[in-house]
Amino acid sequence: MRLNGQRRWAAAGVVVATSVATLGVALSAPPAGAAPGCRVDYTANNWGGGGFGGKVKITNLGDALSSWTLKFTFPGSQKVTQGWSATWSQSGADVTATSMSWNGNLGTGASTEIGFNGSYTGTNTDPASFSLNGVTCTGQQQPTTTTTTTTTTTTSGNPNPDPGNRVDNPYVGAKMYVNPDWSAKAAAEPGGSRVANQPTGVWIDRIAAITGTVDGRGVEGHLEEAVRQAAGSPLVIQFVIYNLPGRDCSALASNGELKPTEIDRYKSEYIDPIAAIFAKPAYRNLRIVTTVEIDSLPNLVTNVTPRNTAVPACDVMKANGNYITGVGYALAKLGAVPNVYNYLDIGHHGWIGWDDNFGPTAELLFQAANASGSTKANVHGFIANTANYGALKEPYFTIDDSVNGTSVRQSKWVDWNRYVDEQSYAQAFRQRAVQAGFDPGVGMLIDTSRNGWGGAARPTGPGPKTSVDAYVNGGRLDRRIHTGNWCNQAGAGLGERPKAAPAPGIDAYVWMKPPGESDGASKEIPNNEGKGADKMCDPAYTGNIRNGNNMSGALPDAPLSGKWFSAQFQELMRNAYPAL
Repeated sequence: MRLNGQRRWAAAGVVVATSVATLGVALSAPPAGAAPGCRVDYTANNWGGGGFGGKVKITNLGDALSSWTLKFTFPGSQKVTQGWSATWSQSGADVTATSMSWNGNLGTGASTEIGFNGSYTGTNTDPASFSLNGVTCTGQQQPTTTTTTTTTTTTSGNPNPDPGNRVDNPYVGAKMYVNPDWSAKAAAEPGGSRVANQPTGVWIDRIAAITGTVDGRGVEGHLEEAVRQAAGSPLVIQFVIYNLPGRDCSALASNGELKPTEIDRYKSEYIDPIAAIFAKPAYRNLRIVTTVEIDSLPNLVTNVTPRNTAVPACDVMKANGNYITGVGYALAKLGAVPNVYNYLDIGHHGWIGWDDNFGPTAELLFQAANASGSTKANVHGFIANTANYGALKEPYFTIDDSVNGTSVRQSKWVDWNRYVDEQSYAQAFRQRAVQAGFDPGVGMLIDTSRNGWGGAARPTGPGPKTSVDAYVNGGRLDRRIHTGNWCNQAGAGLGERPKAAPAPGIDAYVWMKPPGESDGASKEIPNNEGKGADKMCDPAYTGNIRNGNNMSGALPDAPLSGKWFSAQFQELMRNAYPAL
């Protein structure tokens, strides 16, 4: 949530041509008697100036495989300069791509997508054929002379170990918990009664919050109130699990109380008590949704050495492993409660939407999901845009648009990202997570609490086609100065109201961040919560590498993160979309 991802695709000119070749390829080294066969879809996007990007989609048409090695030969001078989702090598014109641990398993009909950046001189002709371990095919299942026995496994689409106690989408057919503590603050604001009945997330951002603080009741108090609100009907109550050691290593505003090495305290004083409360029989009929540790794991992808966006505190957390250990432990303990639904945070499109961030984040999350005694079955899904501002859908431009031959991806706003909004990002990440090894039934949540971007500044149509920047800037709903800006953004508005199953693959739109609660302060404010001052919360701050050295776009005079910020709440209501 804290930075603009780095560009993987170097800006080397205009997109001048796109070619697509559909070819057959054999997935070789199958078990004895297995029927090989697959299809390869190869796409080359020429940038001009001698650069191009290659995308290779492999679809297995034969029996299930546990690993693969793709080979092909460039017909010209092409060179692979950088690749992802496979181990890439090149000798002369011959290219080899070997499967990773997470995408080697390909069932019948399953696909995986790999890619690379390349250079060339002259013409960029597509490879004529593809093979695996020397076996070439025509895109059809090839006959074998050995009889095999096939075992078919079916899944219900529910990724949990005991589907009898969990439903596929907890939000469908259920009420949603309205936090009385937040509701009272909202209702006390002029005009606040219009939204005071909306369901919001309950943030457990320190150990004291388990039993309750001056800011609100504790976990058990919320659950008791949830039982009352449920009145015998299904009800979803949402908690944010947010207290890792060395929490949020790239943002001082949301640093936590636990030091980088205090993993034992995290387990025994934080996660264990929460899990014990969740497991009480009195709450077994509630659907308890958890957002598990926002920001931290994506920081290990983008804000560590050797990235130029590296932060020393993030290097520390990558080295000691306590983010992965802690997340795995939380998933294991909370996932053991039959009516808990864990959703892992995936940042947002303006952070993880670049190629060198997207796949590695999915793989890192899969690693954490299987750490500390957890398994992937403890992950019900993922959540995008938690406490952030990325537009849900950009209606007036797409990633595939171009102006006078210049791709939207080359605009300063998009900056070679592959996504322009949160819904397209969330849906794509869901597919990528399944490729990384997560169960196919995982669902997505999108936090829409502050991404409405309504009001007088909201565009009503596309921007002018005088240049790609004019086109994007004139039509984009997200009015931030930069997608890396995250603190108390001026001009933001309440977004889509919480609703279940609003789009394919999306379990719900949610208000996980309670509107009106500050993202952080720009000045030091004494506190015992570990929260510091952050320059990104200062409207006079001129930025850093993670927001492209732009102004912060923050509202002035904000309190500590999580504290009530009346000026922000009023701004969110003024700019709500749909309007209040």
